[in-house]
Amino acid sequence: MSLLALYLLLLKATLSSFSGLASLPILRDDFVVHRTLLTDRQLNTALVIGRTTPGPKGLYVVSLGYYIAGYPGAVMAWAALATPALLVVAMLGVASRFTGDARVKRMLRAVVIASAGVSLSATLPLGVDALTTPLGWILAAAALVILLRTEWDTLWVMAGAALVSLGASLLPLAAR
Repeated sequence: MSLLALYLLLLKATLSSFSGLASLPILRDDFVVHRTLLTDRQLNTALVIGRTTPGPKGLYVVSLGYYIAGYPGAVMAWAALATPALLVVAMLGVASRFTGDARVKRMLRAVVIASAGVSLSATLPLGVDALTTPLGWILAAAALVILLRTEWDTLWVMAGAALVSLGASLLPLAAR
């Protein structure tokens, strides 16, 4: 794949997302399903890298670019992430005139709802790939309950899951 094509596909995904992970379904469809340049496992790994490092949630896209084309791919991914942010500055003047309109508000609400559905379409297959053990199911269920019922930061829930998983992997060693 050419670097320009990679940039344009990543740009398409980042332009159509409204939060860090909203581009995930588009990226999965383009790079895992249609072009088979990545596996679900690599996509999951990129997500973990992006979620556990400081910075915006969408930084996993840089890891995807690296998986696909090495350092030049990572640079193209970074450029694709930066482009929409730079375009927003120009769009703010125009958009501020229309945000009070009821039709625009309804349209934006519909886009948010559709974005949630699109996110689920990518998250479910990735979850199936990651949930291969009973402990994985337990951790996923516990994380869901904790995040829905408390105001805990996602980082602490992920750190707790990592510690539980590490402890479970050390139990067989302690039994020896």
